[in-house]
Amino acid sequence: MVIALVGNPNCGKSVIFNALTHSHQHVGNWPGVTVDIAQGVARSGDIEVDLVDLPGTYSLSPGPPDETVARQFILEGNADAIINVVDATNLERHLYLTLQLLELGVPTVVALNMMDEARRMGLDIDVQALSQELRVPVVPTVATTGEGLKRVLKQAVELAAAGEAAGNEAGEAVSRAGESDGSAPGRPGTLQVEATVSEENAVRRYERAAAIVAATVHVDEESAGAKSLTQRIDAIVLHRWLAFPVFAAVMAAMFGFTFTLGGPLSDMAAELMGRVGGALARGLEMVGAPELLTSFVVDGIAGGVGAVLEFAPPVFALFLAISLLEDSGYMARAATISDRFMAMLGLSGRACIPMILGFGCNVTGILATRALDNRRERLVSILINPLVSCAARLPVYVLFATALFPRYRALVVFSVYALGVALAAGMAKLLSMWLLRQESRAGEATAPSAFLMELPPYRMPSASTVLRATWIRCYDFLTRAGTIIVMGVAIMWVLTNVPPGSDGGEGSLMGFIGGLIAPLFRPAGFGTWQAASALITGFFAKEMIAGSLGVLYGSGETGVSAALAAAFTPAAAYAFIVMSMAYVPCVATVAAIRRETGSTGWTVFAVVYQLVLAWMLAVVAYQTLSLIWG
Repeated sequence: MVIALVGNPNCGKSVIFNALTHSHQHVGNWPGVTVDIAQGVARSGDIEVDLVDLPGTYSLSPGPPDETVARQFILEGNADAIINVVDATNLERHLYLTLQLLELGVPTVVALNMMDEARRMGLDIDVQALSQELRVPVVPTVATTGEGLKRVLKQAVELAAAGEAAGNEAGEAVSRAGESDGSAPGRPGTLQVEATVSEENAVRRYERAAAIVAATVHVDEESAGAKSLTQRIDAIVLHRWLAFPVFAAVMAAMFGFTFTLGGPLSDMAAELMGRVGGALARGLEMVGAPELLTSFVVDGIAGGVGAVLEFAPPVFALFLAISLLEDSGYMARAATISDRFMAMLGLSGRACIPMILGFGCNVTGILATRALDNRRERLVSILINPLVSCAARLPVYVLFATALFPRYRALVVFSVYALGVALAAGMAKLLSMWLLRQESRAGEATAPSAFLMELPPYRMPSASTVLRATWIRCYDFLTRAGTIIVMGVAIMWVLTNVPPGSDGGEGSLMGFIGGLIAPLFRPAGFGTWQAASALITGFFAKEMIAGSLGVLYGSGETGVSAALAAAFTPAAAYAFIVMSMAYVPCVATVAAIRRETGSTGWTVFAVVYQLVLAWMLAVVAYQTLSLIWG
């Protein structure tokens, strides 16, 4: 038995899914597209069902890839029943999708979510009357507290067991009700899904939705007249002049939280691994282990694992902060604020979504540009995305900030993230102007695509939802990063110890390769073969830079932070951070650029311009800070 969760974006679908499936879930890509679909196992009494959380969609008409996936899944008959999650505070708009679903004749139960918010807004919804209007079960729910969730799943299971007859009965009833007032969009099972749905069909559905709301929703004028908490907060957060300062303050607070929580744990991890490295060295010496083996275990394995453990707490804290902002409702506002920012760059608000996703992974951000209809916007978004600091670069920032700027590490990391956004914005403006000029000459200029973002009400974050989202992100990132670093450290150790007798010094193969390009970085203050070699490994995966530094500087008992503090001046350290942030993307990102642009020329351009830009910024940063700090 397969039950699908369907609804508009930010209606609470994912919260319901997490609550019903608990830990029995996984995420996979829909065949042929890079859109995630969450699947899990839920239980209703003795019955076990497969629950599918489809991407949020406003309608079943053809649209962006994520909406297309939801549409295909339903139209192909993959679901035995549907739980249609609707926002009780925006019922009229959400019923548009509900009416489309009912036209298909698929057994459907409506989860009337966010009922607590609706009550606070003075909305009195006659649930029984709404159920009669739609001819399907309607269950009031509050996803964050679990209210009504078991009941809505039970109803869906019963409908699925009843089979197609229940869905057809509801679809025919809705059609007859619509025909009586002249607003019926079609017969059950014959949903209008042509490439371009006419405006008149769309208008009739909204008229039908409005009629249903008028018959079932009553407003307490006294409660409705007072401004809600969300409206009062948005008056500041979305204010024309205050929005950007508030956004900057929130981001600064996020990084402050990251290091306040993660900093002490990172220090403890560094101290612990220092002791472990020392104990391993003494133990191997006692048993007469060869010096080469001792070096591999202490400098290679222990050094690499130590690097992972040092950046793990800040990564956890950062993901925790992001999950808190998402669950509170602020991240949707951040995207809305970005819409104004993107407009100044000649892009639409839709282009801000790939940039936001780029903070997690640039590959994901680049693939997300498929949702952009405008070719110029898509190309610009692809080319600037690698300038956004992905999570893989955070370990480098954390290591250097902890080692050289312990009192100001939150400010240092925030400044680098802000610099990346500023660089992306500047390049977006330049590329947009240049490409727009080219399009105008060819007579192909197009207007930016439209941007639509659902703004959920502010709410107190759910501890279970936040911790679950944080754990999933951390587990995925640390599993991937840890694997890459362990493999990378082993490779780096071999390269730094070949030929035999090189003792991990400049005479090694890695020392020779790094020494060839090290002079290029002398104007930036880190013209050593170790620093150059670490940057080379970063081309394969940015996570490898942190582990490579531990091996190349032979941190041993002292820990990689202490080794970096001895090898870099503060000005050189900040220049290295800037270089790590802006230089050539990792190989996976380069492959994504080539695949999405379909052009070797644009791919080479992306690599070269970032490399040149990063070198120039690193030199300017070092020279300027050296003058300031002496």
